[in-house]
Amino acid sequence: MATDESGQTQPAAAAAPMQTEGLSIAQQALALLFVAVGIWYLAWRPDSFNPEAPIFSRVIYGAEIFGFACALLYLMMCWRLTRRTPLPVPAGLKVAVFVPTINEPVDMVRRTLLAAVRMNYAHETWLLDDGNRPEMRALADDLGCRYLARPENAHAKAGNLNNALKHCDAEFIAIFDCDHAPAPAFLEETLGFFGDARVAFVQTPQDFYNLDSFQHRARRGGSLVWNEQALFFRVIQPGKDRLNAAFFCGSCAVIRRAALDDVGGFATGTVTEDIHTSLKLHKNGWKSVYHARSLAFGLAPSTAIPFLKQRLRWGQGAMQVWRREGVLRARGLSVGQRLSYLATMLAYFEGWQRGIFYLAPVIVLTTGLMPIAAFDVEFLLHFVPYYLLTFWAFEELARGYGRSILTEQYNMMRFAVFIAATFGLFLRKLRFNVTPKSMGATDATRRVLWPQYLVFGLNAFAIPAGIALHLTTQELPLGALVANVMWATITLGLAGTVVHFALWVASFRRREYRFPLPIPMRLVAGDGTTTVALATNVSSSGFRLVGQTARGVQVGALLGGELLLPTGRLPLSATVRSFATDDDDDEDAQSTVGCELHWDNDADRDQLDMFLYGSDLQLRLNGIEERMRTPLETVGHWLSGVRREPLLRAGQRWLPLLVRRTASGDEAAVGFISAPDETRNSRTLVALRALPNNEALFAEELTPTGARDLVGHLVEESRVETHAAPIYLYKLAA
Repeated sequence: MATDESGQTQPAAAAAPMQTEGLSIAQQALALLFVAVGIWYLAWRPDSFNPEAPIFSRVIYGAEIFGFACALLYLMMCWRLTRRTPLPVPAGLKVAVFVPTINEPVDMVRRTLLAAVRMNYAHETWLLDDGNRPEMRALADDLGCRYLARPENAHAKAGNLNNALKHCDAEFIAIFDCDHAPAPAFLEETLGFFGDARVAFVQTPQDFYNLDSFQHRARRGGSLVWNEQALFFRVIQPGKDRLNAAFFCGSCAVIRRAALDDVGGFATGTVTEDIHTSLKLHKNGWKSVYHARSLAFGLAPSTAIPFLKQRLRWGQGAMQVWRREGVLRARGLSVGQRLSYLATMLAYFEGWQRGIFYLAPVIVLTTGLMPIAAFDVEFLLHFVPYYLLTFWAFEELARGYGRSILTEQYNMMRFAVFIAATFGLFLRKLRFNVTPKSMGATDATRRVLWPQYLVFGLNAFAIPAGIALHLTTQELPLGALVANVMWATITLGLAGTVVHFALWVASFRRREYRFPLPIPMRLVAGDGTTTVALATNVSSSGFRLVGQTARGVQVGALLGGELLLPTGRLPLSATVRSFATDDDDDEDAQSTVGCELHWDNDADRDQLDMFLYGSDLQLRLNGIEERMRTPLETVGHWLSGVRREPLLRAGQRWLPLLVRRTASGDEAAVGFISAPDETRNSRTLVALRALPNNEALFAEELTPTGARDLVGHLVEESRVETHAAPIYLYKLAA
C-alpha cells in the first residue's frame, strides 16, 4: 500500500500519478518572512493597546489575529498545487449525465443538453425537471435525452439528484447545472482518474462564458479578464487537492455511484448539497481528484443581486454543514482535510472582520477614541512591514490570480451577506429579501446595496468630524487624524467603487450575451453576386457585420447568405437593426451594422450555438487571459530581458481572407486574418480547416478599402476544439 500526501492509503498499482507545483525559492522566502514578521508584530501588539479603550483595542486586535490565522491556512493550502494529467479511459464504462432544472429558460437548457449529448465517450443524458414542465419533456424528446420529473420537490437539488439515482444504474454520474455547457472531451479527460478504486469524484473548474458579468473585470485593452472565482478554482482547489480535500462544487464533476451509495446518496438537510456530500465522502475514506482544466462553461451572475444571493446561500450552507457534521472533531478526516474544510468555513467570518475595519476609522474620527496608545514611529515600524508583506505574500501565493485591489472591492461588496450567513450556525433558514418584481434592475440593485451606502456615508461624515474634533478639542493627535482620514478615504473609495460598478452593470440592457468572435460569411445580393464579409459579437439572436460591406447597408434591410462554420455553410437570414462608423472621416474606418438573425429551424440555430458554447474559443481568439505576473515574476521577467511576441493580441481587429492556394496546391478556402500591426513581425491566420504546415500561402485579404494580395509563410500554432468542429490558428510570417 502507498500513502499520499494527505496520509490516506491507496492501492499502489491503481494510484494515479500526482504532480505538484510549488513556489519558487524567492516566493518561499517571502512567505516565511511574512509568517515571521506576522508573529513578531502580533506578539508586540498588546503592548500598544490603549488603556482608555480596552474593548476597542481588543476588538481590533482580534480582527488582526483572525486575519493572520486565515492567512496561515491559506498558506498551508497553497504552498504546493496539484497538476493532474488525464489518464486513459477504459472502454465500456456505464456513464449517465444528469442535468437538473427547475425554472430556467428553455434556450439555456437546450444549449447545455446539446453540448452534453455531443460529448465524446458513450453515455446517456438525463434531464431532471423539478419544474415538471411540458416544454422540458418536449425538449428532452427532441434531443434524444431521458426525461425525469417528480411530483414534489423535497430536498431541492439534492432530492432531484437522489430521485434520479433510483431510476438509473450507471456506474458514473456526470453532473452539470443547466447553464453549464460541457466541452466535447469532458468525459475523456475525467473518467480515467477513476482507475483508482478509492476515487469518489473528479471535480473540474466552473468557468463562465459571459465575460461581462458582475464577477468579471476587464483591464483596459481587454488582454486581462479577471474572474472573482479564479483564485478558488485556479489555486485554492488545486491546493486542497494535494491534501485530498478538494470538494464537489455541484456541477462540472463526475461521481462514482458506489461512493454515493456508501454515504446514502447526495447529502440533504443543507442548502449546499455539494460540500456536504464531499465532507461525508471524505469522512468515509473516499478520495477526491481536482482536474484543473476548464471543461465546461456556464453563466455567471449578471448583476449584484444574484451574486449576493448566491454567496449568501453558499455561506449559509457552509454554516449548516459545520453545525451538522463538525469539522475539527469530524471522525475519518486527516489533519490536512480538517484544516482545509475549516479554512472554507472561516472564510465567511471575514465579513465580521471587514465590518470592523470599515467602521474603526469612523469611531476614531468621531469620538477621538484610539485602539492604540500612541500613533508613533514605533507603531509604524511594526505595522507597515507586516501589512505590506500581507498583500505581497497574498499576490505571490495567488500565482497571479489574486488582484488585491479587486479582491478588496468584492470583499466590500459581500461583507454584509457573509455576516448574515454566519448566523446559519444557529438559525435554520435565512432569507434574502430583494425587491418587488415591478422595480427596475438599477433601483433593485440600489436597494440591496444599503450596507455599502451606510459604510460610505459613515466614513464620509467621519472625515470632517475628525478634522473638527482635532481643531476644537485636540483630543485626536495630528498623526492619528492623518492616518484615520487616510483609512476612511480608502474605505470610501472601496464603497464608492463597488456601488458605481454594481449600478453600471445593472443598467445594461442586453437580451443575450454576444461572443466577441469573428465568423466569416458570404452575403448574396439581389442580383446573385456574393461578397465575403465578417460577423462579430455573435449570438444565435444576432451579430455585428463589420467592414466595407457594412457601408452600403440600410437599417431595415434584409440580408441573405450563409455563415461559414467549421462544420460547413449555415443559411443566413437577418434584418439590419442599427448602423455606425468608427470615424466618418477615415476611409479605412470600420463600419458596423447590428443585425437580428431569423431561423427557419432549430437545427440551424443549434449548429451556431454549438460553435459558440462549450469551449474557450472566445478567450483563445482574443488573446484574453485571467492571470497576470506576480510582483516577483514581473521583476524576474524585466531582468531576463526575454520578450516573446504572442500569437494573438487582445483587441485585435480581423479581416476576411480568401486562401487562393498553398505551395501544395490546396483549393481555395475562407478564413480571417489579424489586421496589420506595425509593432509585430507576423500576423495570425485562422482557418476553418487544416492547411499544410511550413508552406507558402497565397491569399487575398479584404480590407475596408478593397482586396489586396497577401503572400507569406505558414506555421501552425494551435488547434481549438469546439462542439461544431476544430478551427486552426497559424502564424503567417512575411
